[in-house]
Amino acid sequence: MPNRVAVLSDIHGVLPALEAVLAEPDIRTADLIVLTGDIAAGPQPTQVLDLLTSLGDRVVWVSGNADRELLEYRRGQRDTIPDPIAPWAAEQLRTEHLDLLGSLPRSLCLSVNGLGKVLFCHATPRDDEEVVLVDSRLERWKEVFSGLDTDIRTVVCGHTHMPFVRLAHGRLVINPGSVGMPYGRTGAHWALLGPGVELRTTYFDIQGAATQVSQDSSYPDITAWADYFLHARASDTDALAAFAPRDGRDNSP
Repeated sequence: MPNRVAVLSDIHGVLPALEAVLAEPDIRTADLIVLTGDIAAGPQPTQVLDLLTSLGDRVVWVSGNADRELLEYRRGQRDTIPDPIAPWAAEQLRTEHLDLLGSLPRSLCLSVNGLGKVLFCHATPRDDEEVVLVDSRLERWKEVFSGLDTDIRTVVCGHTHMPFVRLAHGRLVINPGSVGMPYGRTGAHWALLGPGVELRTTYFDIQGAATQVSQDSSYPDITAWADYFLHARASDTDALAAFAPRDGRDNSP
């Protein structure tokens, strides 16, 4: 049973943000690093995947919807991806990257000191695109938890790029936020588990990172992309307004 687990979600192919997080002392000493999906869909997909694979068995991987979409695009199973940068990112991946993404589970369970059995997923335990938010109604949480074993008392998810911790039907729900595409405030967001829960933010030179990404990536609109996402131009209010209709609240009685 690991004592300390670092959770990194929604890296989205941003190498300087990932490097800043990996340099944190608590990341270096953590027993495991769990990735909760959307790892490569961004401006530096191959560099991010190569760095993470170099860390070996300390890294435990979970697939996200963006990872699945990259693979489907390259396999000819879809013609488009909603995220404009994703088709470009998909074309950058080498065969070993595609094999890796194709091997990733949609969720996994680990026992963590102080938290017991923890389920890690991307969006919800049953779907890699489903939306739940910090203010989603309890009935919604009951829906997305349906079918979970009763001994799973903690669920870690990502997908919405906004960190939170809340209780829902007796289960602790943790979203670490996004390493590479934060909404609401700048920095690379992640979580440290065991024996409690800590939401962390790694601050780094945002403008320097945007310049580095713009120089390293051949994505045609990279300067605008880096400015918008690394500077967190989308506020948490903007993100909640966009996501809220997708958590089913508009259809609630």
